[in-house]
Amino acid sequence: MALFKKRTAGKPGEWYYCLEHKKVEEGPDCPGRDRFGPYASREEAQRAMDTARERNLEWENDPRWHDAPAAGPADEE
Repeated sequence: MALFKKRTAGKPGEWYYCLEHKKVEEGPDCPGRDRFGPYASREEAQRAMDTARERNLEWENDPRWHDAPAAGPADEE
């Protein structure tokens, strides 16, 4: 007996962006590893790749995510 039932039908109003099919879907039609979401609207889901790209740029440029350079043998002299 499974602990969790696999949900086969999505909730109305849940939108996902499928990375495999490159399209917006209402409800979780594809496996979780292949989708972004849930989003509140179809329009939000359509912008999923743009949103991910923007967030990646923010994180790459965030100084809190960059460690100080490690001191190597040349730096110890």
